[in-house]
Amino acid sequence: MTVAADSVTSLVQSVDWLTIAPPTITAVVALIVLVADLFVPEERKRLLGAVAIAGLVAALITLVPLRKGNRETFCLTTDVGACSYTADHFTLVIQLLVLGGALLTALLSLHETRKQLPAGEFWFLLLSSAAGAALLPASRDLATLVVALEVASLPAFALVGLRRGDRLSSEAALKFFLSSVAATAVMLLGVSFVYATTGTLHLTQIAADLDKVSGQLDTLAKVGVALTLVGFAFKTAAVPFHFWVPDTYVGAPLPVAAYLSVVGKAVGFSGLILVTVIAFPGYANVWGPAIAVLAGLTMTAGNVAALRQSATRAWSAVRLLAWSSVAQAGYLLVPIAAAAYSSDDQIGATVAYALMYAVVNLGAFAVAALVARTHPLNRISDYRGLYATRPLTALAMGFFLLCLAGLPPGIIGLFAKVTVFSSAVDAGLGWLAVVMGINVVIALYYYLQWTAVLFRAPAGAEEGADGVQPVRKRAPAPVTLAIVVTAVVGVVLSGYPQLVLRVAASSLF
Repeated sequence: MTVAADSVTSLVQSVDWLTIAPPTITAVVALIVLVADLFVPEERKRLLGAVAIAGLVAALITLVPLRKGNRETFCLTTDVGACSYTADHFTLVIQLLVLGGALLTALLSLHETRKQLPAGEFWFLLLSSAAGAALLPASRDLATLVVALEVASLPAFALVGLRRGDRLSSEAALKFFLSSVAATAVMLLGVSFVYATTGTLHLTQIAADLDKVSGQLDTLAKVGVALTLVGFAFKTAAVPFHFWVPDTYVGAPLPVAAYLSVVGKAVGFSGLILVTVIAFPGYANVWGPAIAVLAGLTMTAGNVAALRQSATRAWSAVRLLAWSSVAQAGYLLVPIAAAAYSSDDQIGATVAYALMYAVVNLGAFAVAALVARTHPLNRISDYRGLYATRPLTALAMGFFLLCLAGLPPGIIGLFAKVTVFSSAVDAGLGWLAVVMGINVVIALYYYLQWTAVLFRAPAGAEEGADGVQPVRKRAPAPVTLAIVVTAVVGVVLSGYPQLVLRVAASSLF
């Protein structure tokens, strides 16, 4: 009896609540919003947005005491080195990106939830997705990783189709859902193959056991590794899993499109980094070349498609940002591919680039949301003469576009691109560095073309570019705040690019 009692007791472990605080607080506030929505009268629904923002701020604050990293919980009692939740520097940086992106998305959404979107459902779905996105970079076993991925993804489907009665929104949600479900099914098949060959789900144990796989199971293990990567390739919008992006961004509410472009990508890249660098380092000869080829194809397809966008086509501004995000995903894949040929330290370049991209891309979507108030079709031509009516907004948008292009004064974009380029060269991937250089030149054309439109004279003294007299509506304060915050952070990072370089050079695991 004593032995049995001791064996049961040995399975009980304490939970480090501070370590898991960021995703936990976000999830708890999501439940609070869901329940409060049942009792709050319609005229006071705006309070739900305030609660959601307060919850995201609280989750961000809990990152401060964790800044030293190296905290773990939910570990195996038989192997203290195998844990399901780890708060290292990689986890904290991605959680900062995810929760910060969700907070800016919340600011952009305050105005829309008062008129176009159901407030209770929207805030619950946004917080639920953010909780899953914050959990994913801390996940260190495949079960938790898959659960976190789906918790981040499933609410996103509903967010895309939340505009009731809108055909484009419903179609976008359906395309997003069907593509994602197919990719998840393939990924789960790969996870099952990996588990069959190793007998474990913890990433560190998988890495050790894959080195000892017998010859009979080697093919099954390689297939499992390849199929597991497919699901994360979809989340990153890598070619050929990118076709859902433009239609989804156009059909989704603009704040949701901004959220998908930043937080959705952070989720995909976090998962891809964890399974490749931690779980499958022994199969770097399998995933390394594959990701390198995907990086080249993705950046090329995204830039070529963005280059073909007509300035007068409906929603061309959103479509260009969508294809641009595909191209940026290609750049983000480069250091991951480089890690297969050199060292894990290359991953810092992807994280540094992701931080830059998150700030400036959210800023660009914030400006797009502001312009959409007077030009619902959101064409690139609608931005003509923006400097004449909103000079500060035009300057901010020009800065964001130049950052994405990697040109001064967007120094942070230039340094981020150089960091990614250097990772390819250091890993001996000269051909990929050449492809990236060509694509950067291609991207300059459409970024500079859009920037030039901002400062051109209006189409006519009496009429706007869409044939109607231009009307300047007062910008909602939350949207203005989002533009200001992203612009200030972008300027600060451009003034101190060593902050990003420090992230790129540091060991995140």
